[in-house]
Amino acid sequence: DCSIRVMERALAQDSDIFFDYSGRDLDDKEGDLQGGSSLALSRLFYDEHWSKHRVITCLDWSPQYPELLVASYNNNEDAPHEPDGVALVWNMKFNKNTPEYVFHCQSPVVSVGFARFHPNLVVGGTYSGQIVLWDNRSHRRTPVQRTPLSAAAHTHPVYCVNVVGTQNANNLITVSTDGRMCSWSLDMLSQPQESMELVYNKSKAVAVTGMAFPTGDVNNYVVGSEEGTVYTASRHGSKAGICEMFEGHQGPVTGLSCHNAVGPVDFSHLFVTSSFDWTVKLWSTKHNKPLYSFEDNADYVYDVMWSPVHPALFAAVDGMGRLDLWNLNNDTEVPTASVTIEGASALNRVRWGSGGKEVAVGDSEGRLWIYDAGELAVPHSEDWARFARTLMEIKANRADGEEEGPVELTP
Repeated sequence: DCSIRVMERALAQDSDIFFDYSGRDLDDKEGDLQGGSSLALSRLFYDEHWSKHRVITCLDWSPQYPELLVASYNNNEDAPHEPDGVALVWNMKFNKNTPEYVFHCQSPVVSVGFARFHPNLVVGGTYSGQIVLWDNRSHRRTPVQRTPLSAAAHTHPVYCVNVVGTQNANNLITVSTDGRMCSWSLDMLSQPQESMELVYNKSKAVAVTGMAFPTGDVNNYVVGSEEGTVYTASRHGSKAGICEMFEGHQGPVTGLSCHNAVGPVDFSHLFVTSSFDWTVKLWSTKHNKPLYSFEDNADYVYDVMWSPVHPALFAAVDGMGRLDLWNLNNDTEVPTASVTIEGASALNRVRWGSGGKEVAVGDSEGRLWIYDAGELAVPHSEDWARFARTLMEIKANRADGEEEGPVELTP
């Protein structure tokens, strides 16, 4: 398997084809990036056997190797004898059009992520509720560990998998659509270390569709729900569970992203959400109503993500195959840059690369598109202060336009 990968790289180009992702070569290699002032298509990843007739359900870039990204895929109804769930690891560094690794399991994979602090592991959340763990050191394509389908774990689809913590103390946090949140040790998936039901006002179970942790926080997080409501929640302490409710969307929340660019001003209280109601909304954990609603789309908005490096920039994708980049320092009415993919299939997922230059988007035909955002994505030192002013203007306009202002939430 390893020698086949090396041969494919050798035939494709002349980079360091002997680089080993299972951990023997830990040089910090930056991917080669092109310049440019608008969205330029950089790569298209598609495997005739594994991608065809499958929808991309989730994406994640490797925190260890910036050129690797994993995409999860649901079942192929035209191939009942093939595995229902697939995760493919793609490599940006080499011009080969086959995946670096192929992983699969028995249930459609609806969420996927590289396990932070465990560079060899890929975590998948499945439609059945099972959490699966693949290891690129193993010679099998099937999971090396999986959780039981039992009342102690998940029995509903798991749309959120997130490894949080530090190198020496980390947990896998998972949430299923019935509102159950579990915390796991990656060494032992036979039972969760802790489990909690996410209910609002001690009565209403939250049907969770997405979850995000603010930068550096392992206790507090934000969840989106099927009914369109957003909630803040915490794992521990006297207020463990659902804390505050945020109303504004008229349809299910499809995507959720906390502000994570670190700089001279702290914007970690901000988050953005996307929804079936055709909008993206900007929120602060300090207000229970949206600060702003972006209404330039004419279809479901399926996902949204803040830039990891630019304070005022986020990306969104919709059902018409459109990728939008919004730089709020430039304009809040229309996106700064837009591109519609060939064939205009629905775009389900968007993920920025860790350097903030490349944007990966996955579509409903199993194709993974990589765009280079070029100069659009590069922050300038004044962008932080400009964004603070932009926010003040947004809040001022919002207060003018509303009889009933937002309720201030005490931290």
